[in-house]
Amino acid sequence: MTNEVLYLLTVITVVAIATFITRVLPFVLFNSKEPPVSMSKIEKDLPPMILLILVFYCLKDVQWSQPPYGSPEVVTIAVVTILHVLKRNTLLSIFIGTGLYMLLVQHDVFLLFFS
Repeated sequence: MTNEVLYLLTVITVVAIATFITRVLPFVLFNSKEPPVSMSKIEKDLPPMILLILVFYCLKDVQWSQPPYGSPEVVTIAVVTILHVLKRNTLLSIFIGTGLYMLLVQHDVFLLFFS
C-alpha cells in the first residue's frame, strides 16, 4: 500500500470514529434521565439562530450601493418570511425562496427598474 492510500484510509477511519462518537454520546449521557433545562433551551432556540446567521452570511456580499441595490435579496427574504409565517412549512419556504431568488437574479428583473 502506498503512503497516499494509507493516509486516506487513516483519515476516513478517524472521521468515521468521530462521527460515531458524536452520534452515540447523547444516548450514553442521557440514557435514563431527562436532559438538563439548558440543553432543552438550546434545542429549541438553535435552529432559528442558525438560520439568522445564514441570512447574514448570504447578505454580506450584496452590493447595496450599486444597482439593483440588493432588491432580489430583500424581496426574497420578505416573501420567504411571509410564506413561512403563513404556512409554517420549512421545505416549502426553502424551495420557493431558492426558486424566486434564482428567477430574480438570472433574469435581472430589478435591473430593468434601475437602468
